[in-house]
Amino acid sequence: MAAALLGLTAVDALVLEHLRAAQAILVTGCAVIVCVCAVPVERVSLTVRGTVAAVVSWTVTLLLVTDDHPVSVVGIGEIAGLLVLLAAVLWRGTPRAALILGPALAVACAAVPARDADPHEWTLAFTLITALVAAFSLLLRAQSEQRVRDLDALRSAERRALARELHDVVAHHVTGIVVQTRGARFAPLDASAMDAVLESIGREAEEALGAMRRLVAVMRRSEPAQGASRAQAGGIREVREMAAAFAAHGPAVDVAIDEKLEARLPADVTAGIHRLTQEALTNIRKHAADATRVCIALTSTGGALELKVTDDGRHGVPLPEPARGGGFGIEGMRERAAAMGGRLDAGPLPTGGWQVRARLPFSPGTTDARRDLDDRT
Repeated sequence: MAAALLGLTAVDALVLEHLRAAQAILVTGCAVIVCVCAVPVERVSLTVRGTVAAVVSWTVTLLLVTDDHPVSVVGIGEIAGLLVLLAAVLWRGTPRAALILGPALAVACAAVPARDADPHEWTLAFTLITALVAAFSLLLRAQSEQRVRDLDALRSAERRALARELHDVVAHHVTGIVVQTRGARFAPLDASAMDAVLESIGREAEEALGAMRRLVAVMRRSEPAQGASRAQAGGIREVREMAAAFAAHGPAVDVAIDEKLEARLPADVTAGIHRLTQEALTNIRKHAADATRVCIALTSTGGALELKVTDDGRHGVPLPEPARGGGFGIEGMRERAAAMGGRLDAGPLPTGGWQVRARLPFSPGTTDARRDLDDRT
């Protein structure tokens, strides 16, 4: 960008060499400053760069208008720099900068032809170009803000859906505690049987507490979401059924889930796995229409569950836009995985295709012990 803008300025300097020395210095210096300000610099904010460019351009315009008008002084480099700054301020600037600095840059750009001795043939053209750039930038800003609002609504709905699922799990554990406590009051139990019941109650309480902690973590970050639909929490069996239904109208699906691991997963974890798999398959159907095979793998390594959903789509062939719809599938899956205390990554594979990989914390010890105790009881 810097090279292109300064190149235009150099061409302008050659064309405007007929000007007096003072006028040439003003016009060329203004163009260089504006072009430098148009280049993004990490240490200098967009507001500062836009303000400097607007002030310099306005100052030179006023000096040339009040002095003898040059015969031809319209510089393409300066105008291009002003248009770049105008687009950046209206699209990505703060609301205050867009409201105040945006019009100042737009008028500065449209006022450049006023420096010329005969500005009539240039004024309308630059005014129309400035209006088009401003309108397009405001449209991009509106789309960006709408996307941010959609993402916020998605996060809120996803957190509330997960919170409801965790609430159901907590209610299940608390009900088990109540039933075992009441049963111990009326059933004659010896010391060993009573210890077993108390141990079972303790483990139920631990699992309920763990689910409740996740619930609190989700609710602390959630905001009220209107109209958030409540989906039924699924499990591993539903994952297999979903894979079979997907394969019936799409690519073949291989499901690799250890049956022993399947029996050890608590309900809140299986609900999360079901939702992540569901969204991953939906993304494959939307964005990988050329996929011929999908693999769903669930393993347990290093005290964590690892879910991988992989497809062999080579070219990323999407469905037609009406069939795809909008959506923020990856963002929603990341939000769900983070709320469960894990993380999710998604991206292309070196050999081709796409993979969604989620790691979720999982401690099977308490679940195994509780299930063994329930079997003995």
